[in-house]
Amino acid sequence: MSKTRIAVYPGTFDPITLGHEDIVRRAAKLFDQVIVAVAGSTSKQTLFSLQERVALAESVFAGDNIRVVGFDGLLMQFVQAQGGQMVIRGLRAASDFEYEFQLAGMNRKLYPKLETLFMTPAEEFMFISSSLVREVARLGGDVNQFVSPGVERAIKQKLAIA
Repeated sequence: MSKTRIAVYPGTFDPITLGHEDIVRRAAKLFDQVIVAVAGSTSKQTLFSLQERVALAESVFAGDNIRVVGFDGLLMQFVQAQGGQMVIRGLRAASDFEYEFQLAGMNRKLYPKLETLFMTPAEEFMFISSSLVREVARLGGDVNQFVSPGVERAIKQKLAIA
């Protein structure tokens, strides 16, 4: 009897982008289950509430071996509670690596059984970040090439953009 391989992909996902989707869908081919862990407590000022971010991610990943769960608190405690063995982190550029490397080391110290898998998004999504998507949308730009249609509608509704 083989053990279920569970990976956790944590983030704020405010909003979830095509880059996030790319990483999750590719990770879903490597693991039995991928849990998109939407962080509730964050130092960031979010456009969407935790419940809205969870609902948007669920709408994007309906029907796959992907589960979306909101969480508060320490990521390592959440990963352990979910039975996860791997944390997935996305790297867009070399500048992301230093922070992510420190985070992986801290996570390993807190939960030695855990591994971190760094994944890069497909080339066409390398430059996309949630903060840039929010900024473009706030300034009236078109974000349809950065997010799925349902997420784009939610952004427009939230910002009251026609």
